Amino acid sequence: MLLSRHTRRREFIALVAGAAAWPHGVLAQQQSGKLPTIGFLGSATPSTQGLWNAAFVQRLRELGWIENRTVAIESRWAESRSERYSEIAAEFVRLKVDAIVCFGTPSAIALKQTTQTIPIVFVALADPVGVGIVASLAQPGGNVTGLSLQSPDIAGKRLALLREVVPNLRRVAFMGNLTNPVVPRELQEVQTAAITLGIEVITVAVGRTQDIVPAFQEIKDRVEALYLASEGTVDANRLRINILALGARLPTMWSQQQLAEAGGLMSYGPSFTDQFRRAGDFVDKILRGTKTADLPVEQPVKFELVVNLVTAKALGLTVPPALITRADEVIE
Repeated sequence: MLLSRHTRRREFIALVAGAAAWPHGVLAQQQSGKLPTIGFLGSATPSTQGLWNAAFVQRLRELGWIENRTVAIESRWAESRSERYSEIAAEFVRLKVDAIVCFGTPSAIALKQTTQTIPIVFVALADPVGVGIVASLAQPGGNVTGLSLQSPDIAGKRLALLREVVPNLRRVAFMGNLTNPVVPRELQEVQTAAITLGIEVITVAVGRTQDIVPAFQEIKDRVEALYLASEGTVDANRLRINILALGARLPTMWSQQQLAEAGGLMSYGPSFTDQFRRAGDFVDKILRGTKTADLPVEQPVKFELVVNLVTAKALGLTVPPALITRADEVIE
């Protein structure tokens, strides 16, 4: 595809601006014919997380790092298979990448276990200190830093939003992969918030795809809504879960925009697109010479509420106009 003259001019300006600020080490790599290389580890597939990859690449471009011109990006996808994390981590080590970007706790753990020298930038970790990824948010230490999901009372906000649509909400099913270390922590937050709201929480574990149908049989006629704990297994099966929830007449609360867009009722949580853009800033600083240990872990700054009115109508629910007004996206 031919690029417009204006597009080529913008790319040239970005290229020159970026080159002017490159440290000597990067310039030496350029002169030797080897581009600085970034490993991008997606936990699922390009079809589900490609927008995040694109947001990251776009931010790098804005900072002067043009793919295949001033930087190389090696993207790998775990396809929701946990054993792939270690395999991809080992491949990145063999490729001698200069930095790695990853999504979620299991991939960050696998990368940290594989290399203590290559800088790692994680995106969307619920509790990086609690799972031992970093020493502290302010001073991560070691070769790992990034963007956490930590935000006060986010579970309580999700339950409160569900209650706005389901006024007589008394029992909620919490569905998630409890073998993922962050999911039990989210469950605790949900249970604590539920006590305040007078809601009972029923827990159903789904560690594998084949656990999903039995999980719905377990909660059938026992709850009035479904709270999904986002992680690889659950996210990869979002269509199946949303179809089963619709058949069971259960309103769903997800944590990410694309999960509500796949037929869920609502989602509320940090913008992952924004987090991946900010990951580009981390990588930019690392490639220009900043030590990973000197980059504090950052918390979410942008949150998104998505309401799916198509699903609400199918469930026979009326979404309050005030909630629609507050939503960042309304699916009609």
